[in-house]
Amino acid sequence: MTFAELLEFLQGGMRMSHIYQPIMIRHLLENSGRNPVEQIARALLVEDRSQLEYYSQITNNMVGRVLRRRQVVDRKDGEYELLGFGNFSADEVAKLIDACNVRLAEYIESRGAAIWDHRRKSTGYISGTLRYEVLKGAKFRCDLCGVSADEKALEVGHVVPRNRGGTDELANLQALCYSCNSMKRDRDDTDFRLVRVSYENTEEHCPFCSLNDRPVVLENALAVAIEDIYPVTKGHTLILPRRHEPSYFELGSPEIRACSDLISRAKADLVEQDPSILGFNVGINCGEAAGQTIMHCHIHLIPRRRGDHPNPRGGVRGVIPGQADYIANEARQNLV
Repeated sequence: MTFAELLEFLQGGMRMSHIYQPIMIRHLLENSGRNPVEQIARALLVEDRSQLEYYSQITNNMVGRVLRRRQVVDRKDGEYELLGFGNFSADEVAKLIDACNVRLAEYIESRGAAIWDHRRKSTGYISGTLRYEVLKGAKFRCDLCGVSADEKALEVGHVVPRNRGGTDELANLQALCYSCNSMKRDRDDTDFRLVRVSYENTEEHCPFCSLNDRPVVLENALAVAIEDIYPVTKGHTLILPRRHEPSYFELGSPEIRACSDLISRAKADLVEQDPSILGFNVGINCGEAAGQTIMHCHIHLIPRRRGDHPNPRGGVRGVIPGQADYIANEARQNLV
């Protein structure tokens, strides 16, 4: 490959699904064009944010915690300090490093490759084709928390762990982000694919499950935002979880975070479009006694401008401010 061909490949011909190709090429360029597989793998690990975050968790929650408890290290402002280091001579530091190396070698010799089994089991030796099928079936999202592969690296893990007789068949594999997979460990056989499927639950006659071509203002993986048909004020927006659940209290944590994300984004968009907005009502009616007439959880985001009256006389008790006449409107909407 000529210089011009490689440059053209880097600038436009390289189709990337992750960061790895340019890292490998850069590493080879920096090492006279040739390097062992393990050295290339080290270069990939240095740039892999998911692995850095994974081992940051181990640093803080496992090894760091133990060493702090034993008063070997201290942590402050995101840094670890080896207690007493300032009193060590250069010769003493060298001897302590040798002692670390000896303990490390002894442990590896006594345990062998088994010390890394927890990482091998999390990803497994699964073919690229099978891995792709698992990720495609999960729509490239974690089967537990719903995070996208664009935000966190996904691992293909086993529903029933290998050490409990689990196989590498497609039916026994699921997509989990590195955080969920590390928390699951190899003693739990919970099938998180059922969690993902539950996010797709809808009701046939629910107007918020079937929006009937109503325009979506904003959306993410687990929630949507639409304009209210009978707005209390201009810009009145409804935030809906995609899954059919009658009450806010039945939502899962990922759905609550998804709804909160859309509330914040919708609020920012409304203020940008209309500087006369001075405040907002954010509220949820949970149950008929509270004024809820459509039994699909929905959150109201109501802009307020000077001259609006959020607490008019004759308001209905139990209804969020400014919606004295909203119950009737919502009832009509339920019939659309």
